[in-house]
Amino acid sequence: MLVVADLIHAFCVLRGLLGKGVDLLKQCREKNGWHWDVAGGASTATLSFLGFCTAFDMREAQEVQLHIMDQEAKDQTNSPQHTGITNQCSTAPPQTRSYRRWIRISVYTVFLLVGQTVALLLGRLYFVKGGNSKWMATLVQLAGFPVLIPFYLISTTKKPRTDDSQIKSPSIKTLALVYVSIGLLVAADCFLYSVGLQYLPVSTYTLICASQLAFNSLFSFFLNAQKFTPFIINSLVLLTISSILLVFNNESSDGTAGVSRAKYAIGFTCTVAASAGYGLVLSLTQLCFNKVMKRQTFKVVVDMIIYQQIVATSVIVVGLFASGDWKGLTGEMDGFEMGKVSYVMNLVGTAISWQAFAIGCVGLVFDVSSLFSNAISVLGLPIAPVLAVFVFNDKMGGVKAISMVLAIWGFISYAYHHYLEDRTKKRYADEVSKAPIPET
Repeated sequence: MLVVADLIHAFCVLRGLLGKGVDLLKQCREKNGWHWDVAGGASTATLSFLGFCTAFDMREAQEVQLHIMDQEAKDQTNSPQHTGITNQCSTAPPQTRSYRRWIRISVYTVFLLVGQTVALLLGRLYFVKGGNSKWMATLVQLAGFPVLIPFYLISTTKKPRTDDSQIKSPSIKTLALVYVSIGLLVAADCFLYSVGLQYLPVSTYTLICASQLAFNSLFSFFLNAQKFTPFIINSLVLLTISSILLVFNNESSDGTAGVSRAKYAIGFTCTVAASAGYGLVLSLTQLCFNKVMKRQTFKVVVDMIIYQQIVATSVIVVGLFASGDWKGLTGEMDGFEMGKVSYVMNLVGTAISWQAFAIGCVGLVFDVSSLFSNAISVLGLPIAPVLAVFVFNDKMGGVKAISMVLAIWGFISYAYHHYLEDRTKKRYADEVSKAPIPET
């Protein structure tokens, strides 16, 4: 029935066009004295008119096709999981913008990988050499935000882009709600990570942290409309199995002298919970960038880091004094095996490393997506266990080795998904750029 209706509609349109054409020809004949032989077919004037109509219709069809393709591109690139990629409006050529974007991504990646690896090793060193305060270990993850103030001052001196200045800024209440809510989640998450790092070997700890990519994908599915492809599903399954294998690990005391099975279980549980919380924080951060901030400036990235860490640091400081751990910090410094200076340098180095990680992590969420940022973080997790074998004499048994292979395989599967996605977008962009331009 729909086909018949479409045919009738097309016939009516064609009939109307032919009627108008005939009327126009009659007017031209009356005005200019044209005549034609009906029996001999259409005259030159008629053919010219029909040729003009055909050319006009073809140009109109091309314009409509290009408009549809452009609209589809906008719909695809304006989706939540790609907002950070496509909103890079600039007067520079597309190729130049692409180079600049990949340079930014490379810098953020280096910050994330180096900061994460150094922070994990220094954090574990703190507990191995005599540190015992979980609140202090958590505080150094957050209290280093003052080192970002110079970056903040630099970002505020830059003139905003035209498209950014036209975007309405969110209200102070909205921003306060965002920073406070995410800051509270970050505080709880960092504390859980500290408990896990105290009771688990670095190798086991980092392999469990690989599960954060699975949690991030799950939360992104609900919060950021992340689509699940076979490669993403494969990655999630592999990372989940990688973490589950560590439940059957019997080497609970390697590199963690004096840790009982109960404390090992507590550390395992806290690390899994922290990985879930980290995935939620990244997904919420991307959601806030896309729906609340909406600005494409480095200042937005620094604001998100500094303000949420001010909230998280305040919470941890309250916990430090409320728990009474602050009373034992002097004795902890005196009893540190590497000396007082090394104790202070360890805490300062850990704080700076976590801030480097924060810049890289939030920067990748801002410029690409929370899933991409998490995937890069998972890529760097195997670096720490390898170094921990030499630094802390951690054992790398068969279960851990298989778990590491599965974690790397899961990351490769996810990275290949991104490769195919970028190649498809590039091919589509080339097709649009090569489309014929309609004549005016």
